[in-house]
Amino acid sequence: MSIFSRKSETVAAEPVFNPATAAVADITGDYTIDASHSRIGFSARHAMVTTVRGAFKEFEGTAHIDAANPSASNVSLTITTASIDTGSADRDGHLVSADFFDAEANPTITFRSTKVEKVDDDTWAITGDLTIKGVTNAVTVAFDETGSAQDPFGNLRVGFEGGTAINRKDWGLTWNAALETGGVLVSEKIKLEFDVSAIKNA
Repeated sequence: MSIFSRKSETVAAEPVFNPATAAVADITGDYTIDASHSRIGFSARHAMVTTVRGAFKEFEGTAHIDAANPSASNVSLTITTASIDTGSADRDGHLVSADFFDAEANPTITFRSTKVEKVDDDTWAITGDLTIKGVTNAVTVAFDETGSAQDPFGNLRVGFEGGTAINRKDWGLTWNAALETGGVLVSEKIKLEFDVSAIKNA
């Protein structure tokens, strides 16, 4: 989710702020994702008629942001598989079972970036290896920079929002049930959503 580092030739005592945007002028540095102010969510079509949404409640990640040289940036994310929450205990129990994530045998889902690009002033494209249920595939997520600021507690924060769509069958998540009227119970296409707040390391 997000991400990215360049060491300035001159080290300033305080972050430099841009008064026109109330944002930090240079977000370069090492960051830790603030899970309590971030969300990793997903959505899927159910029974061909509605969308079911959920999120993972437990995760941790780090990011190295290099504003001057984006390709030197990187991100690492680890999600606790059993922390899935769709608002239904029965559905969550099915999702962590061997039919889907098999959380007992695969306790974590991981993402490790392999390439970071700056698409424009506010957008980053992060490509990396997503591992689910022991299967690894490359995915690219477009992230919009949503802001940066120093909070009341002295933390320098950056925010990113992004998303992508994957086919769950590519990770061996193949369980489904046919509907009498045609179609299947759960869509193969899954949308992933990331709302990330990260704190710069001291």
